Amino acid sequence: MNRDAISKSLDSKLSLNKDSKVLVVGLGDTGFSVAKFLHTQAISFAVIDSRDKPPLNDALLAEYPDTPVFTGGFDEAAFNVATHLIVSPGVSLQEVSIQKALGIGASLVSDIDLFACSTDKPIVAITGSNGKSTVTTMLGAMGQAAEMKTAIGGNLGIPALDLLDETIELYVIELSSFQLERVSSLNAKVATVLNVSADHLDRHDGIKGYAKEKQNVFSGDGVMILNEDDSIVKGMQIKTRETEFFSIHKNIGFHLQQYKDQNWLMHDDQPMMQQQDLPLEGLHNVANALAALAIGTAIGLDKKAMCDGLRKFKGLNHRMQRVANVKGVTWVNDSKATNIGACVAALEGYQNKVVLIAGGDAKGADMNELIPAVKAKAKSVVLMGKDADMIDAAINGSVPTYKVESVKQAVQLAATLVVDGDSVLLSPACASIDQYKNYKDRGDKFTSAVMELVA
Repeated sequence: MNRDAISKSLDSKLSLNKDSKVLVVGLGDTGFSVAKFLHTQAISFAVIDSRDKPPLNDALLAEYPDTPVFTGGFDEAAFNVATHLIVSPGVSLQEVSIQKALGIGASLVSDIDLFACSTDKPIVAITGSNGKSTVTTMLGAMGQAAEMKTAIGGNLGIPALDLLDETIELYVIELSSFQLERVSSLNAKVATVLNVSADHLDRHDGIKGYAKEKQNVFSGDGVMILNEDDSIVKGMQIKTRETEFFSIHKNIGFHLQQYKDQNWLMHDDQPMMQQQDLPLEGLHNVANALAALAIGTAIGLDKKAMCDGLRKFKGLNHRMQRVANVKGVTWVNDSKATNIGACVAALEGYQNKVVLIAGGDAKGADMNELIPAVKAKAKSVVLMGKDADMIDAAINGSVPTYKVESVKQAVQLAATLVVDGDSVLLSPACASIDQYKNYKDRGDKFTSAVMELVA
C-alpha cells in the first residue's frame, strides 16, 4: 500500500488523520517504531515515558528533534490534549492517567492496529502462553523454503511497523496478551492461540481475563487454528468460521500418528513427515510443528517446502537449547520458559528424570500447578530468585530441593547432583526481572557457567 492508501485506511478504520493529536506512551522499541511511522504519515505526536531517561530518548530526539517528549512521570496535561493514545505493551492500561484520558474521549490504538491498516498482504497472527516464538520462526523458515518473501516479528524481535515493506508477500506476527488487549483492527488471514496456561496474572484479571485477551487474535473473519488438546483454546471456536485443529493426542486435523511402524506428522489421513526428522526435542515441539503445518496449509504454502523448512529448523536461543555435554551430562538452556506452562512442557518432553533449575519472579502464578510435572520428571530441583521459597513450599519435600543465590551457583550445585547420562534443565517457570535484565541475560549467564565446567 502506498502512503495515500495507508492514510485513507488509518482514517476510515481508526479515525486517525493529520488533525489527530497522538500521545505515544512508552519509549522502547515499540514506541520508537510508532514514532517513525507517524512521522512518515505526517501525523502530529508527542511521546511520554515514566522513566527519567528512556533507552531510546536520545535516538528519538536525534532523528526527530522537534518532537515533544515528556519523561520522569505521566504528566496529565499531555494526556488531556490527546485524541489518540498508543500505549506500548510494557505499560499497563490501568495507569490512572491512561484511564482518565480514555474516560474523557481519547481513543486507544495499538502499533498492531497501525500495522494491520497499512498492508494488504496476508497476515498470520500467532499467540499462546508457550511456543509462539518457535511457531512464528518455523513459519518464517517454511515461507523461505516455499520461496515466499516472509517477514516475522511483533512480540518477537522486530516491531511490526518496522517490517512494513512493499516487497513482502507474507507477514507472520507473534502477539503477546499485552499487545492483544489493546488491538481493535486486526483481521489476520490465519490466526492461532496455541495454548493457554497461567501467565501474567499480575496484569490480567485471572486466567479467564488472560484467555479473553488471547482470544482477541481471532477478531475478523480469517481461518482459526485451534489446539484440540487445550480445552480453553478449543472453547474459542466460532462455528461460522473456517477452522483447523492440531493435536498430539487425537487423530484429528494435523496430528501425530503411527504410520508404517513410525511416528508421523499427519494431515487427516495423509502422512507429511516423520517425527524423527524434526530436529527438536520434546512432544511440545511436535505440537508446535503441527500448528505451523496447519497455518502454512491454510496460507497455501507448498507442503513439501513446509516439511523441508521444518527439517532444517534449528530452534531458538534460550528455548530448549542444548548448551553442552559435560562428562556425559547434557545441559539445556530453556530460560525463555518464563511461566509454569512452558516449564511443564519442557519437563514432559523428557523420558528420564532431570535436575531442574527454576525460580525467579512468579508474576502472581500459583506454583502448585507446577508440582505434578516436577514430581513426575525431576530427580531434584535447584531454586533461585525472588520466589524460590514459594516454589519450595509448593514442592513440600516431594523431591529434594536446594536454594542458591544465582544461576551461576545453580550450575555449580547441579554439577554435584548429576551422574553420566543425566540432563540439567534450566526452565525457570518464572520471569527473570528480579535478578537479570531479561530471560536472555539469564540464559547467557547459565551458558557461561556451563562453559566454565567445560573448561
